[in-house]
Amino acid sequence: MNPAPLPELAGRAVLDRLGVAEDPLIGADPVSFLRSLGAAGAALVRNPVGAAAANARLAIGLAAALRATARRAVGSETSGPVSPATGDKRFADPAYADNPLFFLLAQQYLLSGQLVTELLDAAGLDADRDLKARFAARFILDAMAPTNTLPGNPAALRAAFDTGGKSLLRGAQNMLGDIRHNGGWPSQVDGSDFEVGVNMAATPGSVVYRSDLIELIQYEPQGKRVHAVPLLFCPPWINKYYIMDLAPGKSLIEWAVQHGHTCFAISYRNPDASMRDLGFEDYLRQGTLDAVRVVREITGAPEVNTVSVCLGGTLTAIGLAYNAAIGDSSIKSATFLNTHTDFSVPGMLGVFTDEATIAGLEKQMAKKGYLDSGKMAHTFDALRANDLVFQYVVNNWLLGKKPPAFDLLVWNKDSTRMPAKMHSQYLRACYLNNEFARGQFEVDGIKLDPGKVEVDTYVLSAVDDHIVPWVSGYRTTQLFGGRNRFVLSTSGHIAGIVNPPSPKAKHWVNEDSVTADPGEWKAAAQLREGTWWEDWALWIAKQGGPKVGAPRQLGSTDHPPIEAAPGSYVRTRA
Repeated sequence: MNPAPLPELAGRAVLDRLGVAEDPLIGADPVSFLRSLGAAGAALVRNPVGAAAANARLAIGLAAALRATARRAVGSETSGPVSPATGDKRFADPAYADNPLFFLLAQQYLLSGQLVTELLDAAGLDADRDLKARFAARFILDAMAPTNTLPGNPAALRAAFDTGGKSLLRGAQNMLGDIRHNGGWPSQVDGSDFEVGVNMAATPGSVVYRSDLIELIQYEPQGKRVHAVPLLFCPPWINKYYIMDLAPGKSLIEWAVQHGHTCFAISYRNPDASMRDLGFEDYLRQGTLDAVRVVREITGAPEVNTVSVCLGGTLTAIGLAYNAAIGDSSIKSATFLNTHTDFSVPGMLGVFTDEATIAGLEKQMAKKGYLDSGKMAHTFDALRANDLVFQYVVNNWLLGKKPPAFDLLVWNKDSTRMPAKMHSQYLRACYLNNEFARGQFEVDGIKLDPGKVEVDTYVLSAVDDHIVPWVSGYRTTQLFGGRNRFVLSTSGHIAGIVNPPSPKAKHWVNEDSVTADPGEWKAAAQLREGTWWEDWALWIAKQGGPKVGAPRQLGSTDHPPIEAAPGSYVRTRA
């Protein structure tokens, strides 16, 4: 079976749109993926023994695969020399086990992937180039999987036969539609049944403050009594805020309101060229700290509890250290959800955050004044290409199906731009230089010391998070000086946060003190049934203080309601 050229074309298109190689003939490779692969090739020339050994193992593996195929052809259950990795569902179709030709096709592909890994091992590149070369090689291998082709996908062949070719026609229509309207990327979601303010971001409330950077939403109480300390939700500026208010029954904000908290949320404006000169400190002052000010003015409370997600947590952590430096105690406690504060273990995003790549990105952003939302979204997609790219090549283009209707993916598609100055400063200060954890981050000329932060913290990480590895999120517990509680959720970066009560929800807790070693913490932790939301509800109730009468109206004389939630900023499309 000779695979059709679809995966090669798909892989090239996606790499081009990631900015990997606008024209490889002239070296336009700002992320250095192709140059890293070239360096690996050059290193293998200097190590012919290592390359020969890897190819010899491939030959042995192919011979074993052929023998296993021959035996399967006569009814034997002989295993092949290699099996798909745990969690790899691409070859789950029974035909890859029952049909000798499909069995051999899968074995050849898996052995080729093994060869590439061994060749990169033999190349012995430095850490940065090795990471880039492996990322690029893995992406290309994923694109070239036989499951991404019609001849190599038994489910697609069956669908074509069963529908008399109609599935192929629908798939071609889907692919052409994606080329015309989605930049050549397969659509991840059918969002036609979802609308912000109706069945997403639907918790009742009002915008009570608007600046050039943020809208502040206050939510209607759902009981007669509330905790005295208000609760401010701080999203990442890289996404829309409603990951914390996804949908009824899946909203952390709704959960907090129902548990007696007076809740507010920041909704960031989607940047345009006019915001190109806004920097990190602008987002700190005009974002988190300004929102805390307004919440205090509206409620009359001297202190505010915060809940921050991902980069929103990074900004809150910096705000806490700044407050500690100037003697401001307006934030009583902080909850950090899947947050980097120490970037020494950056996860897969480290592939995109070396000096050369950041410099190339800065040149791109200088043209428009911002980073286009599509580039950022596709970067995250590429980190899990099988799940977020090629799964939809199969579903939409080969099987001719519609993409799923799923609220999380609708939110994921609703991406935002990044202001040029802000994004450059963030990448350099955090990913490249790890300034905050090293005590080198400056605000107003003051070097911030995270160890001086004495507020109580609740730190949540997700065990399968590929953006903020849980061992990195754990490091927040070691930075601050106050009491902290660490909880480890199941699932990944997003599903670990959107984790409402369900039979599948689980989380790890360790009631002993937080140790320096995350491995030791997990080894002694207990896996509990139920969502971490329930654990957090008990913790934040203590931070919320005594119950008082719920506010009779939203906003205040100085900050009257402007419009109903979710406001205007969240509706601006990138």
